Amino acid sequence: MVKALGLLSGGLDSILACLVLRRAGVEVEAVSYASPFFGAERARQAASAHGIPLTVLEVGPEHLELVVKNPRYGYGSNMNPCIDCHAYMLRRAGAIMAERGFDFLFTGEVLGQRPMSQNRQALGTVAKASGFGAKVLRPLSALALAATAMEEAGLVERERLLGLTGRSRKPQMALAEELGVRDYPAPAGGCLLTEPGFSRRLRDLLTFTPEAGVAEVELLKHGRHLRLSPRAKVVIGRNHAENLTLQSLAPGDGWRLTAVGAKGPLGVYFGPLEEPEALSAAAAVAGYGQAPPGGPVGVQVRGGPLLTVTPMSRRETEKLLL
Repeated sequence: MVKALGLLSGGLDSILACLVLRRAGVEVEAVSYASPFFGAERARQAASAHGIPLTVLEVGPEHLELVVKNPRYGYGSNMNPCIDCHAYMLRRAGAIMAERGFDFLFTGEVLGQRPMSQNRQALGTVAKASGFGAKVLRPLSALALAATAMEEAGLVERERLLGLTGRSRKPQMALAEELGVRDYPAPAGGCLLTEPGFSRRLRDLLTFTPEAGVAEVELLKHGRHLRLSPRAKVVIGRNHAENLTLQSLAPGDGWRLTAVGAKGPLGVYFGPLEEPEALSAAAAVAGYGQAPPGGPVGVQVRGGPLLTVTPMSRRETEKLLL
């Protein structure tokens, strides 16, 4: 029996690609990825709901270094290196294909659905950059693309594939109804690299700390981030739960700051402790707490000195927020 390995995000298109090929008589399995920017939970749910065998690969450090920091094909509107990312996923899937004897790879991409990353040229670039270009099939748009070697060899009947194009979701929704797909997520979301707020923080991190790793990236998801200078920043919790999260996630080079004698957030300061930025970080932590405004407040540096500062006003902190 013909076997194919697909990329499964858990979104509607990737689910439909699996089911269309299965309907065409192909045995399908899928692979999904987990990184600091996206998880595999939606893929797990979809695979379970539709009986699709799934392999999940944890790709945090490798994906960060090879794809996110220096993408060959650049970023989208935010920090999303979609072409490089898709090529990376297909390249990893291709290694599994070769190892386990699958006949070809497939994705749920639809021609023209995303103008920058799913136009005809981009789809070709992704396939070629993966190193497995001749083995990549897009079942949902196959009839609008040149026939692949798999179709010409009779591994899959071309007439049983689809020719979807464009940004409308109506054809996919109709197909979902036909194939019994009832539960699927909205098309947007799923990758933090497409979100402006997160991208702004990540761009700042990689500008001033280009050697940053997964631990520093994970921290970007939590708290308020204030850039104090090119060499210093502070992350401040927004509630008790977030304080606990920052406490557990902050890398070892971050100084923990807490106001003395007044309820308030935890701050994690990255920078030289002997410089003015440390006082600014302490003042920001005090400003977000319940210390009386205007008066001196003691802010304890865990493992370091007690800093006496005037709480920073919200107007001042807002200028520093990332």
